[in-house]
Amino acid sequence: MKNDDTQMHVRGASRFVDDIPAPGALHAVLFTSPVAKGRIRALDVSKAKTAPGIVAVYTHKDIPGLNQVGHVAKDQPLLAIDSVEYIGQPIALVVGETKRAAKNALKMIEADIEKLTPVLDLREAAAKGHLHAKRRVMISGDPDAAFAKCKHVFTGTLASGQQEHFYFETQRALAIPGEHDTIKVCASVQSPGAFHRHLAEVLGIPMHKVELDIRRLGGAFGGKESTAVWTTAPALAAFLLKRPVKLSLERNEDISTTGKRHAYEYDYKLGLDAEGRILAYEITLFQHAGACSDISLAVLGRSFLHIGGSYNIPNVRATAMSCRTNIPPNNAFRGFGVPQGTFAIEAALTDAAQRIGVTPETLKHKNLIKNGDTLPYGLQMTDVNAERCWETLDKTVNLAARRKAVAEYNKTHADTKRGLAVVPVCFGISFAQTALNQASSLVHIYVDGSVSVSAGSVEMGQGVNAKLRIVAARTLGVPLERVRVDTTNTSRIPNASPTSASTGADLNGMATKYACERLRARLLEFAAKQLQLPDASTLDIRDGEVYASGKPAELSWNKLAKDAQWARVDLGEHAFYATPDLYYDMEKERGRPFAYYSYATSVTEVLLDCVRGTYDIDSVDIVQDVGESLSPEIDIGQIEGAVIQGIGWTTIEQIRYAPDGRVLTGVNAYKVPDIKFCPKNFNIRLLKDSSNPYAVCNSKAIGEPPFVHGIGAYLAVADALNAARPGRKAPSLPLTPEKAFMYLYGPDTKEKNK
Repeated sequence: MKNDDTQMHVRGASRFVDDIPAPGALHAVLFTSPVAKGRIRALDVSKAKTAPGIVAVYTHKDIPGLNQVGHVAKDQPLLAIDSVEYIGQPIALVVGETKRAAKNALKMIEADIEKLTPVLDLREAAAKGHLHAKRRVMISGDPDAAFAKCKHVFTGTLASGQQEHFYFETQRALAIPGEHDTIKVCASVQSPGAFHRHLAEVLGIPMHKVELDIRRLGGAFGGKESTAVWTTAPALAAFLLKRPVKLSLERNEDISTTGKRHAYEYDYKLGLDAEGRILAYEITLFQHAGACSDISLAVLGRSFLHIGGSYNIPNVRATAMSCRTNIPPNNAFRGFGVPQGTFAIEAALTDAAQRIGVTPETLKHKNLIKNGDTLPYGLQMTDVNAERCWETLDKTVNLAARRKAVAEYNKTHADTKRGLAVVPVCFGISFAQTALNQASSLVHIYVDGSVSVSAGSVEMGQGVNAKLRIVAARTLGVPLERVRVDTTNTSRIPNASPTSASTGADLNGMATKYACERLRARLLEFAAKQLQLPDASTLDIRDGEVYASGKPAELSWNKLAKDAQWARVDLGEHAFYATPDLYYDMEKERGRPFAYYSYATSVTEVLLDCVRGTYDIDSVDIVQDVGESLSPEIDIGQIEGAVIQGIGWTTIEQIRYAPDGRVLTGVNAYKVPDIKFCPKNFNIRLLKDSSNPYAVCNSKAIGEPPFVHGIGAYLAVADALNAARPGRKAPSLPLTPEKAFMYLYGPDTKEKNK
C-alpha cells in the first residue's frame, strides 16, 4: 500500500510522539490498583515524594478541574478517589527527572486497599443487574407467530473473545506548557475533539487554552479513540509544574491496562421454512464491557444494528446488554461491534445448514438481502450490491466446484481435512451517533501555488492523508505534489469527530472537496477577468494549467495564484460537511443510522492437521464493493490488513485472565498473525461499475468492512473439524490450535446447539 509516509517509514524518518524534541522533559508514570475491586482505606505517597529524582506525586486531590475522563458517561475518574474497579486503574501520578526514577518511586507508595469480591463473568454481571445503561430491545415483524410456522428451528449459544489492538506505537503523550496557562499536547490519539475537551476539563481551563496536535499514529485500530488517561495525566503534571512532561507505556503495561475488543456471548434461536429461507431470528447479546462504560454502549449499538448480517430476516427479536465487570474497560476496535454482531448469524446459519444437510452457501445465498428488503430497524434497502458481489465471486472461483473439491479431498484423507466458508458482508457506514457525522476542513492556497489542507482526520497508517490529497488535487485541478496535508490540530480544526467507523475519508474528504470547489470557483471567476472573458463558464483547470474552451489559456496555476493574491482575492477557505438524512430513535429502535452500506463476499479455505490440531489458511478470495475508488492501491492494502487482522481475532489471538482479574497474556504470549500465517493465496477483486452518491467522489469506506471476512477463517476451520469429527459443537471464537486439538481428542462436549 502506498501512502504519503511510506518512504519515511522504511527509513525510520517518520516522526512520532517519542521523536518530538522536548529539552528538559520530565517523565510520568502511574501507580495503579493491584486489585480488581476494592475500597481505598489509606494512601501514603510521602516516601515517593522524597525519592531520588522525583519532582512530584499527584493524587485526585491535586486535580484543578474535573477528575473525569469518561468518554460518554462520567464514570471513569482520572485518579481513583476512594475505590478501585479494576486491576490497573490509576491511583496516583509520579513525575520524575527520568522514567527509571519515577518507576522506582512507585514501589514506595503505600496503599491500604480493602479487597472486595469482583465480578468477572459477564453472565453473572447480567444476572446481578450490573449493566451500563438499560438493555436494548428491537422487535421487527411478529417473531412468535413466525417461529410457529417454521419447518426448522435451531437454538444455541456462542461466544467470541477479546482482541488486543497491538498497535506498534503504545499509548503516549507529550505535554508542553505555554504562557498564560496555555498548554500544547502532542499525543497518539484518534479523537482530537473529545480528547481536547477532556484535557480542558481536567485542567480546569477553557478549551481555547489547550492545543492538541497530532501528526500521525503508529497504529490505533480504535484503541486510541476513547481512553484519555494517558493523554491527560502528563498534561496535568505539565500544567502544574510548568515543565514539559512525557508519558509512554511499555508494551506489557499497555496490554495489561488498556481495553480490548469486546468479548460477547450469545443466545440465539433461528427459524427456517422448508426451502431454507429465514423466517425468524431471536438473539440476545451479552457484551463484556468492563468496569467503566467507556465507548461500550456505542460499540454494542453497532452490533445490535448488524445482527442480521447480510441477510433478509423479516421477523426479529433482538436484546442487547452491556455487562459491567471488574476488568479494564474495553473500547473501540476495527469494525466497532459489527464483526461481533455478524458472527452470530453466520455461525447460526452454518450450524443450521449442517443439521439440515445442505451446504452453508445454499442457505446464505438464498437469504441474501436485496433491494426492497427491510432491515430490522425499519429501513427499506436500496442500492444493494450483496447479490452482485456474491455472483461475481462465484463466476471467478466457482463456489460449487470448490465445495465439491473439499468434500472429495476429505473422503480420501484421514490425517488432514479441508474446510471452506463463504461470508457475505453488509456493513453500514456512518457513526451510529448522528451528531458525530460532521467534519470541517481548512484549505489554503499560497502565493506560489502550493496548497495546504487541514482537517480533523488522523493519519494512522490507513492512508486518509493520501486520500485527502487526492481529493484536493482532483478538485482544484493541480498536480498531487502541490498539495500537503498538515497536522491534525485543534487550533485549526476544533470539535473534530473521531477518525473511526470508516468515516475519516468520507467526512473530511467531503469537507475538503467543498472548500476546494469554492476556491476553484473563486479563482476561475478571477481568471475570466484576467483573460477578459464575460464569465468563467468556458474555463477549466487541469494539471496545473488553465484552459479556455478546451485549449490552453497560457495561464498556469502558479501564476493564477500569484496574480490572485496581488489582486486581493481570498486564497483560503473553510468548509463544513454534515452527512444528510441521518436519524435514529433509540426508544422505537427505528431510523436511518447509516448513509450507505458496504458490500462484499469472500471464500476462505483452510487445511487442518488432524494429528496436531494446527491449520493453514490456504486461500482467501474476495470481491469488495468500494464504489469508485479514490486509490485502488490504498483500498487493496486496507482490505489485506483488515482481513489478516480479522483472521487473527477469529483464530489465534487470545487474552487470558487470572481468577483475580489480572491480565495474564503478555507480549511474549500474545500471538498476532505474521507473514507465515497469511493466506498462501490471497486474491482481491474490486467490484466493477459501482458508484456511491453518498460519499466523497462516489467512493466507499474501506477501513473496517473487510475485517468481517476474518469470520470465514473460523467457519472454515470449524468446517474442517466437523469433517474430522462430525456432530460436535464448534469451539468458541477464537478457534485456536489448542481448541482444535481438544475438539479432536477431548471428551464429547455436553453442551450442544439444538
